[in-house]
Amino acid sequence: MKKILPLLFCLFGYVTQAQYTISGSFSPAKDYTWLIAYRINPGTQGYIADTAIKEGKFTLNIPQNAQSGTYRLVYAVPQEEFYFDVIYNGKESIELTFDIERGVSFKTSKENKIFNAYFREINGAKQRFIDFYRDGKTNTIDFKKLAKELNEVQTAYEESTSGMLVHHFITANTPYIPSSYEFSEKYWQNKKDQYFKYLDFLNPVLQSSAYLTDKLTNYVFTAISAKKEKKADTEKVFAQNIQTVNEKLKGTDSHYQLHIYNTLWSKAAANRFNETSDYIFNTYLRTLSNKTGNQKVIQDIELHNRLRIGAIAPDIVWKEGDTTKELSLIKSADCYVLIFWSSTCSHCLKELPALHKKLMENSMIKVIAVGLEDNDTNWKKESAKLVGFEHAIALGKWESDYAKLYDIHQTPTYFILDKNKRIIAKPGSDKEVIEFLEGFKK
Repeated sequence: MKKILPLLFCLFGYVTQAQYTISGSFSPAKDYTWLIAYRINPGTQGYIADTAIKEGKFTLNIPQNAQSGTYRLVYAVPQEEFYFDVIYNGKESIELTFDIERGVSFKTSKENKIFNAYFREINGAKQRFIDFYRDGKTNTIDFKKLAKELNEVQTAYEESTSGMLVHHFITANTPYIPSSYEFSEKYWQNKKDQYFKYLDFLNPVLQSSAYLTDKLTNYVFTAISAKKEKKADTEKVFAQNIQTVNEKLKGTDSHYQLHIYNTLWSKAAANRFNETSDYIFNTYLRTLSNKTGNQKVIQDIELHNRLRIGAIAPDIVWKEGDTTKELSLIKSADCYVLIFWSSTCSHCLKELPALHKKLMENSMIKVIAVGLEDNDTNWKKESAKLVGFEHAIALGKWESDYAKLYDIHQTPTYFILDKNKRIIAKPGSDKEVIEFLEGFKK
């Protein structure tokens, strides 16, 4: 009997540590080949597992020592765009379907089914409440019914999810519900004032998800007001909202703060709120990047700012015979086209001659073609065929100063500048160059 007990205990331990999986299907099947799972940590994410998607089907084995929390499933690149999140509680397998049109739905997993059902119901109830105001209604009986419905949905889900991971998200999402009828302006102001009432910024479950990030992003960039503002006024409101966010983040880890502000910066930059993105960078991100030793954030932002729409193009200097020319000093054109190309690039040798022929029809357009080359032998031969272009050469190809200055990773790459050398477009092809310039002339 003494010899058998250890074996029984081992078997019992093995049985209780079940192997859980995330499985399901992707549609259309031909568009998907691989799936990677990450566990979201505060401000970062850690690799968990990956698997092939075969004929639209997949099964991803979760390591037995994997922690519970929010998992990010990445199905394409760029990874920051093509993903969805799931809740893994360490107690159940997850089966799901993903459709490019309808998104993700869950066949099994109590946590995720409740999460989806809750947000569907509470958002519907909130929208009916908001519509009441936007439709100009004032009937207090109808108002009380809508407020009661909103409260009942919230209360029911809070009570039924006690002890579950999803409970953290449900309680954090508690909506503002007036106790009695309020006029529209007072409602919107109170809604904004109580936006953070139920958010615990030190909660590790919330930090280890996209929830807090999304809530803060929505707070900063969603106008919780009935007024429509000019862009300059809107950006002033953004700055005030960011200051409020900064107060709420006090006490959180610097790496987490860096993640939040970098997310806010990315949102502002993508929507060309340059005043806001610069404010975030200069007031918060630069300091946090230095504090956490993350210089790449600073480098990436400085690169973006150098090449963003509206920025003055970095200067380029080249020789034409004995004459030195500079992009910043050239005049007498309505606009300028910068082309980064290579004499060994087959796409360039196909696109540039046709573009040369087309652009030479307009004397008010100047083209500066920068050859990214290992040497000048072939470049001299090919550039000589494009006599209407100004030609500069950058030896070192991808490692050349101009390739780094303009962040060139493929040839040809195009920039269009106005007469003051400000970047006004970054066309993706020769056809887009022509289309933009034709619209520019009009």
